[in-house]
Amino acid sequence: MAERSTAAVDVADNSGDEPLAAEAAKVTADGVDTQNGRAADGPMPEKDGKRRSAAPAAAPELHSGHKLARRYRLEECVTRLDGFSSWRAMDEKLRRAVGVHLLPADHPRARSVLAAARSSALLGDPRFVQVLDAVEENDLVYVVHEWLPDATELTALLAAGPLEPHEAYQLVSQVSQAMAAAHREGLAHLRLTPSAILRTSTGQYRIRGLAVNAALRGITSETPQRADTEAIGALLYASLTQRWPYENDAYGLTGLPKGVGLIAPDQVRAGVHRGLGELAMRALANDGATASRQEPACTTPEELAKAVAAMPRIRPPEPAFTAPPEYQHTTYQQGSYGRPTPPGVPTAQSLTVTPPPPPLQSRTGRALKWGVAALLIAALGLGSWQLADTLLDRGNQKSDGHHSPSTKDDDAPDKKDPAPLAIKDAQEYYPDGTPQDLDGVSNTYDGDASTYWRTRTFYDGPEIKAYKAGVGIVYDLGSEHDVSAASIALKFAGNHTTATLYATGNMSSQTPVGSMKKIVGTTTSDSVLKLTTETPVKTRYVLLWITAMPQAGADDYTKPGYKQAITDVKFAG
Repeated sequence: MAERSTAAVDVADNSGDEPLAAEAAKVTADGVDTQNGRAADGPMPEKDGKRRSAAPAAAPELHSGHKLARRYRLEECVTRLDGFSSWRAMDEKLRRAVGVHLLPADHPRARSVLAAARSSALLGDPRFVQVLDAVEENDLVYVVHEWLPDATELTALLAAGPLEPHEAYQLVSQVSQAMAAAHREGLAHLRLTPSAILRTSTGQYRIRGLAVNAALRGITSETPQRADTEAIGALLYASLTQRWPYENDAYGLTGLPKGVGLIAPDQVRAGVHRGLGELAMRALANDGATASRQEPACTTPEELAKAVAAMPRIRPPEPAFTAPPEYQHTTYQQGSYGRPTPPGVPTAQSLTVTPPPPPLQSRTGRALKWGVAALLIAALGLGSWQLADTLLDRGNQKSDGHHSPSTKDDDAPDKKDPAPLAIKDAQEYYPDGTPQDLDGVSNTYDGDASTYWRTRTFYDGPEIKAYKAGVGIVYDLGSEHDVSAASIALKFAGNHTTATLYATGNMSSQTPVGSMKKIVGTTTSDSVLKLTTETPVKTRYVLLWITAMPQAGADDYTKPGYKQAITDVKFAG
């Protein structure tokens, strides 16, 4: 299986499930899931899918330190439930954290979990937490997935309060678009809970557990698009009101009052954005609620995504601004010169003016005054003599018919072309924890035009900010150099490859771009990107940061969409 990237959330629930204690508390002795108001192993309402009854096999008895495939070292068990366990682990080959789901090979759901994991991995959409591996080995079935250390669950965000309108708009927009793309490929989630939605440090929302979380629990649905659409509506409702839109409490949120049914968000909490509230009702109308203004219900993620796109765009909140101290203008500056002054406004004549200090009258003061005057007279005399001497020299040059060359011309050095700078090492830069092609980085400076480093395929573009802030590689020049130019050979030509060079202090992906010094940036539609600046920047490490890409067809690794690949990088300075 092709190598995928890593993502996750906080340690408490990186597996796509609730924490151990919370998960255990949800299921009572009678087998009732108190969080969702349904039987843990019995039939489920259609909106949540159906759970296949099966006697779970015992979860594998593993411990911290156990290693899978001589590569994945288990570190912490975060979930043990229903015959499977989920772990935070370390990929010792790539030195990164990953998540692992484990269950016995004879578990009644082992085959469906493997099939779901492999189908999810083939999607390759970066809006989803990626499946990295799915293996059956030594009587075990395990699924390895991304782990994002800097991401936060929607559960934690809602614990602090409802989202402001722009953030809620971003949530429903990104999640509905991602799920529409998944359903076009025949994949459903069926367990879109607040714990399945992660917000990265760059503001992008990632969905974890596509197909896999439902398979682990044996959840199915005869109407998967309808189930996922209503789940997105519940997430939006909760984001606007900080309440779960059903009678039972769930995911740390209080449910609606019993016996009143589903009520509009603005009846639950004052100040809810009207358009978003109506959108939540349209997605939840599948449960019998009436949408406002008689608008049709959204029954698929595609319909919901189109409804979001048809809304007026919600702008982010204005940043807090502290007004500077008021500047006191004079009467003339205020434009009232020559105009009558209104009653009660002080005039220039009425303003109190502090008189200057009296002149020095002592003997020392008089001596100092005459001394300064003598120095000024001497300076004026010297300046006049130098001026006259210069004029005489120019007159002699004119009469002789000769002109002496300019001193500036003598001293100015010849402008040299930038010298090539050798690249000693390079690493991919991925501050959101999701790399693109770790093994391909060295191909960008190996001198072979047939090898390259590639990005994943992005379905919206050319700017990729809907998925991540950018993608890039940090290059080590071995020591500090003045960097003034770069030549980047690209695999895909066409609008609109946008790249920027930054000077950074190290090769770590934890260093934010905002703290780096910009060298130069540009956009090209060609297969070669040239970057040149008149002001060189001294640095050892250079980040090549790409934020927009052209549209390209399918190749051996990726599907058609917005993507780019780098075949060769050269720096000069």
